[in-house]
Amino acid sequence: MAQVVLDRLYKQFPHRSRSTAPSAPNEVAADLSPENSALPSSLSSSPNVVNVLRDISLTVRDGEFMVLVGPSGCGKSTLLRLIAGLDSVTAGTIHVGDRPVNPLPPKERDIAMVFQNYALYPHMTVYDNLAFGLRRIGQQGKEPAPETKSSIAIQSAIQAAIRSDKTSPAPDQEPGDQALLQQKPLSFFRGHQWWQRTEAILVALTRSLPRSWRYQSNREMTIDERVQTVAKMLQIESLLDRFPRQLSGGQKQRVALGRAMARDPQVFLMDEPLSNLDAKLRLETRAQIVSLQRRLGITTIYVTHDQTEAMTMGDRIAVMNGGQIQQVAVPLDLYHRPANRFVAEFIGTLPMNFLSVQVSSARLITHPAFRLTLPSIWEDQLQAYEGRSLLLGVRPEHLQVGVPAPKNIATVVERVETLGSDTYVTARLTEVDVLNPVILQARISPDHPVAIRDELWLSIVPEKIHLFDPKTTQALSPKDAPLQ
Repeated sequence: MAQVVLDRLYKQFPHRSRSTAPSAPNEVAADLSPENSALPSSLSSSPNVVNVLRDISLTVRDGEFMVLVGPSGCGKSTLLRLIAGLDSVTAGTIHVGDRPVNPLPPKERDIAMVFQNYALYPHMTVYDNLAFGLRRIGQQGKEPAPETKSSIAIQSAIQAAIRSDKTSPAPDQEPGDQALLQQKPLSFFRGHQWWQRTEAILVALTRSLPRSWRYQSNREMTIDERVQTVAKMLQIESLLDRFPRQLSGGQKQRVALGRAMARDPQVFLMDEPLSNLDAKLRLETRAQIVSLQRRLGITTIYVTHDQTEAMTMGDRIAVMNGGQIQQVAVPLDLYHRPANRFVAEFIGTLPMNFLSVQVSSARLITHPAFRLTLPSIWEDQLQAYEGRSLLLGVRPEHLQVGVPAPKNIATVVERVETLGSDTYVTARLTEVDVLNPVILQARISPDHPVAIRDELWLSIVPEKIHLFDPKTTQALSPKDAPLQ
């Protein structure tokens, strides 16, 4: 287990067409401008490169479940690949534990990654898929786990051969070797390189046989013990002899997760592992992953574009957009205190509604369709904005069915989605320019019947509103505002 520290990471890719400018030239130019002396010298300011990740700094605590969330193309998976070592960093450093891992190849970072498409070996059984990483560790020179037991049949054959020949030692055999043969014949044989090579050949020759017929060396027995433990933990013991083509999507996902778990790495990386599952199975597997992570205590970085997954799984969430981190916080802080308009709009089952309002006084905001007096907690903050425009943000669940009144909003229902537990209503404001309609989404009680083309008065809960600067899109936050 270890913490992961990302310090000012940048990632650049060459632009596909050298005759055209990058997709976001203004943003790239701003980041790579010569006036910003803090930028790493390794970055290129050429118009033929695209800055995919810009100034990413993030600390994932030891044992934490960190979720990276954002829309497609924001750089989440690229960041995960940089941590895993599958892509090189343009600038910045990555620390895993107390060591920088930038110069290390993926196999030496002690990191396990679960891919979106499972990446199982189709010609291997579930058992061999789970054991693959453990066998590779042994081949790369790491010390194998302590000896457990060997194949009973092979041991018996060897012991019988030794007993039949123990009275005629080899010409170059020392007396001490003869005593070792009589007391610990298997230890004697295993101390020689020829026996280790023989074991490796036996393991390779019998690997395609049913598991009960295979020869298992000490290392293979240790691997078997680890595989059986992981399979039991994931409830896939009955699948060990199947091939990936014989598994359902959920079973494949558990095998991919088990392959990562079997290695017992310092860090888990998961790249949208639930995106190929149906809704019910996604819900079950989501809970299972969280439960396993808490039981194992392994630092985990989980990538998703689904904000519901992020809110229900993460200890903390890093919201990304345009190659940058917008905000890092616990789930409820993201919901109640978004740092800017993007976070406010992205986090939530239905996106937040935004209306342009005028600040008439320290507590009064006006709109062509309504006038609203804010709680006193906003008074000091709004004095600087008197006579100016602001963006009012209100979540669909904080719009209630009201009565005709100056503070309420007159709307016409355009769409109704009945879910049983809630009713989602899409409505158009009636007191604004019909050529530029303003649409609101509200989540109301299913006990209130609503039909298309009904007139509906919506009431804003003043204590739940959010205000944003229209130029910077940053949120305004009263200093003494409690967590709502």
